[in-house]
Amino acid sequence: MTERTITLRQVRTNNLAGLDVDIPRNRLVVFVGVSGSGKSSLVYDTIAAEAGNQLNETFPPFIRNRLPKWTRPDVEHAGGLTPVIVIDQRRIGGNARSTVGTITDAWTYLRLLFSRLSRPHVGDSNHFSFNDRAGMCPTCSGLGEVVVSAVDRFLDLDRSLAEGAILLPGFVNGGYWYGQYADIGVFDPRTPLRDWSPAQREALLYGGEAAAGLGLKLPKEYKGLVEHFERIYLHTSADLSERKQEAIRRFTEAETCPECAGDRLNKAARTATVLDRTIGELSRMEITDLVHHVRAITSPQVAPAVAALTARLEAMITIGLGYLTLSRATTTLSGGESQRVKTVKHLGSSLTEMTYVVDEPTVGLHPTDVESMIELLERLRDRGNNVLVVEHDPAVMARADQIIEIGPAAGAAGGRLVFQGTYPLLKDADTPTGRALGRHRPVKRAPRTATGDVVIADAARNNLRNVTVRIPAGVMTVLTGVAGSGKSSLADELVAQHDAIVIDQRPVSTNRRSTPITYTGVAPAIRKLFARHNNVPAGLFSANSDGACPDCDGLGVIHTDLAFMDGHEVVCETCQGRRFTPEVLALTVNGLSIADVNDLTIDQAITQLPDAGIARALGRLAAVGLDYLRLGQSLSTLSGGECQRVKIAKELRSAERPTTYVLDEPTTGLHLTDIETFLHVLDELVEQGHTVVVIEHNLDVIRQADWLIDLGPGPGKHGGSILYEGHVAGYTGRDTPTCQALTRAGR
Repeated sequence: MTERTITLRQVRTNNLAGLDVDIPRNRLVVFVGVSGSGKSSLVYDTIAAEAGNQLNETFPPFIRNRLPKWTRPDVEHAGGLTPVIVIDQRRIGGNARSTVGTITDAWTYLRLLFSRLSRPHVGDSNHFSFNDRAGMCPTCSGLGEVVVSAVDRFLDLDRSLAEGAILLPGFVNGGYWYGQYADIGVFDPRTPLRDWSPAQREALLYGGEAAAGLGLKLPKEYKGLVEHFERIYLHTSADLSERKQEAIRRFTEAETCPECAGDRLNKAARTATVLDRTIGELSRMEITDLVHHVRAITSPQVAPAVAALTARLEAMITIGLGYLTLSRATTTLSGGESQRVKTVKHLGSSLTEMTYVVDEPTVGLHPTDVESMIELLERLRDRGNNVLVVEHDPAVMARADQIIEIGPAAGAAGGRLVFQGTYPLLKDADTPTGRALGRHRPVKRAPRTATGDVVIADAARNNLRNVTVRIPAGVMTVLTGVAGSGKSSLADELVAQHDAIVIDQRPVSTNRRSTPITYTGVAPAIRKLFARHNNVPAGLFSANSDGACPDCDGLGVIHTDLAFMDGHEVVCETCQGRRFTPEVLALTVNGLSIADVNDLTIDQAITQLPDAGIARALGRLAAVGLDYLRLGQSLSTLSGGECQRVKIAKELRSAERPTTYVLDEPTTGLHLTDIETFLHVLDELVEQGHTVVVIEHNLDVIRQADWLIDLGPGPGKHGGSILYEGHVAGYTGRDTPTCQALTRAGR
């Protein structure tokens, strides 16, 4: 008899405390709990990992070696598992050649149509591929952009040559390259370049005709600074060192390719047409417009390709991505957009009895768009699949067949099953989520008074319609609107026109040696504290340096690569997982060794380490609700919400003067109770005199804004206008998505 539940017994993965749970199959099951409670450990690190491992073992070793590797979970029994598909929030990333069209296969179908129908006829579909030599533009190699020298960054006009006016690497006063320009008797090395004539600066940069026009006699072998830089850094086939790559990043910029104007294709491919449109023109259309043009292709010989492309485009519209274009680079997509793009390929699948594991599918969605995402999840379930969703949005919980809450708290205080049942029962339950659902945060009725204005003038970035808007200083402003309405573009204009500290959605860069204190920069202060107390070098207290255990290189474990099998780790026998040599472990502060300190929670370290500066720095982590993390805990073990808050703790530092902070959807991955903590952090910033600008969909955050700027009304070309500026309480009676969402939620 087929097992109708996923049965797990004695799960000890990460912080899970010997968890036993039976999860119904062919249902939409939502997992909730505070950040760090163990939700992800159960769903991803246990269910998905065990299913992935068991599926991989059905393949021969040669194939297994090329499949994704899963870390085996700590579980005594796992039954009723089916093949798993993980749809996470990791950005698609890719490279400069990856676009929405290529990642969804829509571009493959589109170029197939052009290879059969275009006039003039060009060739097979590879001739319309910018990733194939047959189709790519020869000037930009299919990238659509070319790298050129950022000449305006080469010189500091307020300095003379002797004072270092040439900012390129290798031009230190007295060096070889400095002498090729300053010591040739042509240019005055003592006069600031701002006092030179424009023609003299042109001669320095380009030589040749510019110098001849001034009557300057340059040496025969003279090369202008631009030619010098491009010969060494751009016109070379040799592998570039990290130093040279950094120079390229600093002194170059990308420009639209002068030959293909960004179409990426060669002349034949970019001039061929179908229904009087080139493939480049179609790739720049919003998907909602493109689908109408594709449907107009009625040739019977390509009917299957038209049907496949139409289905793919309609799926993207259904999932709320109709405002994108096929030419949009995947590297520019947000985490939420990336997740929805990944979901597109599963909408037409006829597979059943699969387990779909979905990580916060409502991230990046306006409250009015959440309904479409829920319907998508229900479609996957109704085809006979298991749909397991990690989510904090009450709207998703309300539609779940069953809700499982892990908790009650985070870290060692979590990892237990605290609730399993329906949404109505959860609302009455005495659990962190149940209590949070019972609270209603009203609209702020007494907004704080601004201390001035920050004006964004004539913003026309992306879809913005020459917007001029006032951001009140010294208070919290929230930018709202549907996905693609122009919120991020307006924030980008704020940063471009004014100084600001940006905390965006880029993920925390983690590796097995990264910890909360290394990432936030507290570790050096702790090492110096130990060095002062023991009169030894600070490097001894780094597990990456002199004091590391020589047998495990400071990792605390020995890793063995077992080829097609999972790699195996065992605790280092020499240091017993302590990571340091015995000599270092004998050196203490207040009776604690450096290994003991790494085992402390942030809350414990604040009180036990005798250093006020360290306590203040750790206090920033505690302020964002991470006081339970251990100082030496690997960031790779943290949940998405925890990583987001570690990043916020690093960036939210006290500034010497009032500063503007721009935060992009900072509640991503936060439980309802964690949002309460986070709002206190924002309030503290405002109280310190800073200006806080938040891009957000969460209604609790919107209600607490001192000032609201709503953009829209729709996405893409249908957005880019200011719908409302003012206090949240005054936003009533409008037929806009945000006003309607606030009204439905009881303001």
